[in-house]
Amino acid sequence: MASLNVGNLGEYLREQRRAAQLSLRQLADATGVSNPYLSQIERGLRKPSADVLQQVAKALRISAETLYVRAGILDEREREELETRAVILADPSINERQKNVLLQIYDSFRRENGFAPGPDADADVNAGAEADAGASADAGAGSDAGGDAGTRDGDDAGAGTTKDQDPHS
Repeated sequence: MASLNVGNLGEYLREQRRAAQLSLRQLADATGVSNPYLSQIERGLRKPSADVLQQVAKALRISAETLYVRAGILDEREREELETRAVILADPSINERQKNVLLQIYDSFRRENGFAPGPDADADVNAGAEADAGASADAGAGSDAGGDAGTRDGDDAGAGTTKDQDPHS
């Protein structure tokens, strides 16, 4: 079987698996992916799908986006943008509404600097909005750390409007 151009991915996965002190069989059990298939990925004989990479990343506790770049699914710039989003979403010290506001501000800055919002920007914003339905009504006056986000002039991100503002003015 001819080697695909995924040797870099396979070598990286092997290193990460060994660093996690997992056997190939243990990784297969943790991911639900067969042992022979994982072996072929590590040897550069198979190019895994994004779903398989996601499962492997989760089991190894590493960034799925890094695996996507190594597999040629994402380019480096997309990976960096996705990792920024992932860090914001994973931060346990801020609540869902605050995460949503940060992502909206981040997307606003990206647009201002000539970059399109990330591929999952709408999903992140919608997920945060659903988790905090009604929370935006009191996002300003006297609330927590992200509360004054609505006072920015000229920012059309829509984040953090306060209930004291008249929507018709």
